[in-house]
Amino acid sequence: MDGCDLYQRMKNRMETPVGKLMLNNVLKRPWTHLMVDFMTKLLLVVRKNVILVVYDRLFKITHFVATIEVISVKGLVRLFRGNMWKLHGLPKSVILNRGGDCSLQWI
Repeated sequence: MDGCDLYQRMKNRMETPVGKLMLNNVLKRPWTHLMVDFMTKLLLVVRKNVILVVYDRLFKITHFVATIEVISVKGLVRLFRGNMWKLHGLPKSVILNRGGDCSLQWI
């Protein structure tokens, strides 16, 4: 009975409707809306084992910045200012794409 096409179309759904889909805003300028992520647990090269990945959502361009695993917030701001802000200016939005794994240590 569960595999019957008629039964599948006629049975009551218990979930509430999700709602209407919303369109994303159209981005107008590059490097104003960014996504940031970290590539961790890499081999140690020149005393750096983490890569900061900064991704532009409009043109899908990335910057890769090598750093260390134990970094302060002040150090991360300096890293971002020295590698991103000086090239592209201050962004309007930044999405930190960390997921559930928090392996970086903030000091």
